[in-house]
Amino acid sequence: MFKRRKQLSWGSWIKEGVYPRAGWRRVINYVGHRVKRLPGSPHKIALGFACGVFVTFSPFFGLHFLFAVLLAWVLRGNVLASLLGTFVGNPITFPFIATTSYQLGLIILGYGREETVWSKIKGGFADAFETIWANTKSLFGAQPTSWDGLAEFFHGVFLPYLVGGIAPGLIVAFVFYSGGRPVIAAYQRRRKGRLMRKIKELRPKRKSGADEV
Repeated sequence: MFKRRKQLSWGSWIKEGVYPRAGWRRVINYVGHRVKRLPGSPHKIALGFACGVFVTFSPFFGLHFLFAVLLAWVLRGNVLASLLGTFVGNPITFPFIATTSYQLGLIILGYGREETVWSKIKGGFADAFETIWANTKSLFGAQPTSWDGLAEFFHGVFLPYLVGGIAPGLIVAFVFYSGGRPVIAAYQRRRKGRLMRKIKELRPKRKSGADEV
C-alpha cells in the first residue's frame, strides 16, 4: 500500500522529508485521501489517526511509528491510520510541537522558562545521540565510556519534553478525532451510495443479457 515502485536513496529520503517533491500540500491531501479510504469504522480510523498524532508530541524520535502502532493496538484503533497520523509531525510542524511541549514541561516541573528552546532541544538530542554513538564504539575499542551527558540530557531536555507533550498531544489528537470521525463517516456513506447506484445500473443490463441468451 505504501511501497514505491522506485526505491529512494538515503539522500533522497532526507530531501523528501524536509520538502517533498510534490509539496507539503499535496502530501497532506494524499494522507487525508488515504485515511478516508481505509477499511474499518469511522471511530476506529479516527482513533487510530489520533494515536499517531498524539505520539508525535513525544520525544521518542525514530520510534514514533512503533509507539503509534502499539497505542492504536491497545486502544483498538486502526493501525494503518495511526501510521498516517504520525505525518502530522514533520519538519514544518516539529519546531512548534517541540517548543510547546518542552516549554510546558519546564513550567510543570518547576524549572522555569527557557529563552532558547528550539536550539537547546536540537543541541540536547544531537549531544545525546553523539554520546550513545561514542560509547557504542568504545565497546569495541580502548576508549573509556561516560554516560554523564545522557543523565543531564534526560533531566534537562527529555523529561520536560515528555511531560509537557502529554496535554497538547491529547488536545490536538482529540481535535483530529472529533473532526475526522464525521468526515470519514460522510465519505463512507457517499462511497457506499455510489456503489449501490452502480449495482442498480448494472442489474438491468445483466438481466437483459440473460434474456437474450
